[in-house]
Amino acid sequence: MAERKEKRASDPVRVAQNFISREGKPKFRRFLKLLAENVSGEQIAREFGVSRERVRQWKNSFGSVVQTYAVSPQIKRLAR
Repeated sequence: MAERKEKRASDPVRVAQNFISREGKPKFRRFLKLLAENVSGEQIAREFGVSRERVRQWKNSFGSVVQTYAVSPQIKRLAR
């Protein structure tokens, strides 16, 4: 019997497609913009009428948090 690859709800593309079909592409773009601007999950949740947990789930599905360390300009000058 051939195995079928099933798409789970946690598939990021599927989650994004579900978001778009429920909320529309403009809201999807808005959500991604808010994430890029580091708007808090609480503020996003209020705007979209969902829980902070749902925002966290969407955020984790659509990408990953990348943190960088920025050395202050004064310290960079000392290193020259």
